[in-house]
Amino acid sequence: MCSSYNRRQGKKPPFERIRPRAKLQPNSDDEFDPEHSVPNNGDMEPSVNREKTFEDDVDARGDAEHTDEKNSGTQFASAIETNRDVKHANEQITDSPAQSAVAKASAINGVGAELLSSVQPDDLIGMIKNAERNILLLNQARVHALEDLHKILSEKETLKGEINNLEKRLAEADAQIKFASQEKVHAELLEDQLENLQNELINRGGSGKSELELYENRSKISNEGALLARDGHIHSLSKEVDSLRTENLALKYDIQALKSMLSNLKNTDKRIVTLENESSFLESSMKELESKLSVSQQESSNISTLKTECKDLWAKVENLQLLLDKATKQADQAILVLQQNQDLRKKVDKLEESLEAATIFKASSEKTQQYNELMQQKIKLLEERLQKSDEEIYSYVQLYQESIKEFRDTLNSLKEESKKRALDEPVDDMPWEFWSCLLLTIDGWVLENKILNSEAVPLREMVWKRDRRICDAYVICKEKTEDEVISTFLQLISSQASPGLHVIHIAAEMAPVAKVGGLGDVVTGLGKALQKKGHLVEIVLPKYDCMQYDRIRDLRVLDATVSSYFDGKLFQNKVWTGTVEGLPVYFIEPHHPSKFFWRGQYYGEQDDFKRFSFFSRAALELLLQVGKKPDIIHCHDWQTAFVAPLYWDLYFPKGLNSARICFTCHNFEYQGAAPASELASCGLDVQQLHRPDRMQDNSAYDRVNPIKGAIVFSNIVTTVSPTYAQEVRTAEGGKGLHSTLNFHSKKFMGILNGIDTDAWDPATDIFLKVQYTANDLQGKAENKAYMRRHLRLSSADDSQPLVGCITRLVPQKGVHLIRHAIYRTLEMGGQFVLLGSSPVPHIQREFEGIANQFQDHEHIRLILKYDESLSRYIYAASDMFIIPSIFEPCGLTQMIAMRYGSVPIVRKTGGLNDSVFDVDDDTIPYQYRNGFTFATPDEQGLNGALDRAFNLYNNDSETWQQLVQKNMNIDFSWHSSASQYEELYAKSIARARAATSRT
Repeated sequence: MCSSYNRRQGKKPPFERIRPRAKLQPNSDDEFDPEHSVPNNGDMEPSVNREKTFEDDVDARGDAEHTDEKNSGTQFASAIETNRDVKHANEQITDSPAQSAVAKASAINGVGAELLSSVQPDDLIGMIKNAERNILLLNQARVHALEDLHKILSEKETLKGEINNLEKRLAEADAQIKFASQEKVHAELLEDQLENLQNELINRGGSGKSELELYENRSKISNEGALLARDGHIHSLSKEVDSLRTENLALKYDIQALKSMLSNLKNTDKRIVTLENESSFLESSMKELESKLSVSQQESSNISTLKTECKDLWAKVENLQLLLDKATKQADQAILVLQQNQDLRKKVDKLEESLEAATIFKASSEKTQQYNELMQQKIKLLEERLQKSDEEIYSYVQLYQESIKEFRDTLNSLKEESKKRALDEPVDDMPWEFWSCLLLTIDGWVLENKILNSEAVPLREMVWKRDRRICDAYVICKEKTEDEVISTFLQLISSQASPGLHVIHIAAEMAPVAKVGGLGDVVTGLGKALQKKGHLVEIVLPKYDCMQYDRIRDLRVLDATVSSYFDGKLFQNKVWTGTVEGLPVYFIEPHHPSKFFWRGQYYGEQDDFKRFSFFSRAALELLLQVGKKPDIIHCHDWQTAFVAPLYWDLYFPKGLNSARICFTCHNFEYQGAAPASELASCGLDVQQLHRPDRMQDNSAYDRVNPIKGAIVFSNIVTTVSPTYAQEVRTAEGGKGLHSTLNFHSKKFMGILNGIDTDAWDPATDIFLKVQYTANDLQGKAENKAYMRRHLRLSSADDSQPLVGCITRLVPQKGVHLIRHAIYRTLEMGGQFVLLGSSPVPHIQREFEGIANQFQDHEHIRLILKYDESLSRYIYAASDMFIIPSIFEPCGLTQMIAMRYGSVPIVRKTGGLNDSVFDVDDDTIPYQYRNGFTFATPDEQGLNGALDRAFNLYNNDSETWQQLVQKNMNIDFSWHSSASQYEELYAKSIARARAATSRT
């Protein structure tokens, strides 16, 4: 009946509308591996059994009510089982016994290795994703279940209303039946009364028969009408009663059906209660899943950090022994420091002996205690007096050092004045015989054709004037050979008469238009310094397509071209001219099909040997065809080392014969060796030059070495610092050329590079936010604060030390020590900024990983590119500057750092050893101490220097400021270096002229 009622209402049975709306997705193979998420089947048995029991209960209820309920219950059970699986997997992660970062790292690498191997980060991420999907599906199932529940409740209310209406109609039908039965009884009573009346009339007789008949007829008529009316009414009532009975019977059946439906609804109520319980259970499961999900997300976010921490911890564990050794050395140093003050030690020993004696003989007496207290007071008094005396002595030492400095400055000025006076005044302390003998010697040289008469005239004039310079030169050369004396004398007149030297640099780089490393800075800096000294300096460069053309002034192309030989053919070269930093520059643009210098980069091409041998010959061809007569041709590094053999083999015979060749190697690591056959392309004789005493490589005999050729064929060979010059003459430092350098040691020396103090000046640097000087360091602090904001570093502590590093990330620069310095600085409470990149892919990737690790860190920032303006900010903002090079020919960054007030921390090698002297080295005069150095290229050595620097910075700000001011006042300009090159040039020219005069 319920079904007929539902059909009349146009609705479906309520249980047919309860359908499953979502199905939980199983974990796919590519996202999740159950073997990695669930430890074993045994651990999951209780949970599975519980879930199966619950699933059976739901299925039983669904079978009793409707087949579709089984599917719904099964899906709910599957969802709950999945949730509990995820919960169990998460508990395996969150219940880890690790209590700290170190313990976690140890667990991962040690005891917990099995767990980490079973639950990998990718698996954990897959579990988290699947848990999120299941949570979403559970939420959807929950929403659909609630919607169905609301529909069931609304239908229940509707059914209750229908039941009430049916009950009302049943009551009305009962009332009508009762009324009809009453009417029927009333009609029967009337019939009985009518029958009684008829009987009475019959009994009365005939007197009133007519009237009676008339009355009877009327009564009959009326009774018949009434009976007919009653019969019709009764008939209609009986029909209505029958219909009501029929409907009542139907209603009874419907009521019975509704009662059965109500009983079913009661069962539905029970199921609703069960669903509500399941819903509450699902809600609690969802909450647990969400909490576990958040914990899992935190754990997954911590895994990368834990891995990094683990790596760092393992590295630190490996260095524990080194740290212990360092601690031992520090203890030894502390003992040495304690032993320095012998007088105080003796007094303390005596007091200790007296205290021990008093303790032995008067251990239990009150006098002993008083005596001990008195001794302690005396010791404190002695220590205070000693400290005061040390402070007084330190102040006296400072005054003494300042007075010595003033005395030396005064003495130097007096010496310079006396020299000037001596040069201007004739020498009166030499006998006339000396001058006569000297004059006769000069005349003899003329007669012997050892010098020209034109050269003898100024020498005679100097003798007649009793010039001190020729007197000193003669005294100095008294023990030398006659040729050396002649060379020295000719040098006097050449420097006196010549207006200046003509120097031409042929190079592959020039700052700032074409700069890769220090070579470009040297060419520009040395050229400008020689120009200031009155010499004519010109530069010849390749015309690269990637140059900074905006830094070239008055750039124009010449109408004429220069033809040069290469690979058996003549090629035209377009020549451009312009000025860079005030120096005249020639740019050579080859018209070669290989487009040698249109590659988008300076170096690194497969045919670099051909590119630069072509350029070297084209540069000499330019000098020849233009008619240049330089005094010095200065070539640099292997890229233009070809100039030396080309000059003597090909161009000296053609008339380009006025110059002496000077070759400077800036780094013996790069030698440009190539197969010997490639040397023929530029026109050199391979058979003549591929020999052990010329250009044959000392390591690979089938190759030629341009650096070796330049050493052999140049008149002057230099490198960029005195210490590096000594290092390369050893087997370890010479990179195979030590024997060649030792053979030509008389023409080889090291000259420390300088820096362009006009370009690197914090007082005029336009890149800085605030300019400053050594006497006003407030601007340095403001630049430090600005750079911290710019790089998003913490500015909470203004006094927090900032360590800077600007370098190319190559093995030569000690990249492993730079990496260690980053973490060491962080451990010591400092900040670290690195600017630079690496051409080595794996080093670049390694530092990109470190940069990502510290991407948002408040104390570390790595910028893996080169930025000119940012580099100047780092120099100005940093308190310390670290250069832990394995080897360093010269290095300019330490000089620039000191110029900007950043104290260098360097390894003692090459030019670093010639420009940075340790503040704690007593063998170095105090005025030259300017930084912190270490000898061994390892983490222990770096830690020692870094610790000492931090200790001085944090504990003695006054001394640190004095050190900064002293460094900023050091003269690292090119003036001194240029003077040494000027002297080398002049001596070489004088020797050449002396040799020419003899022939």
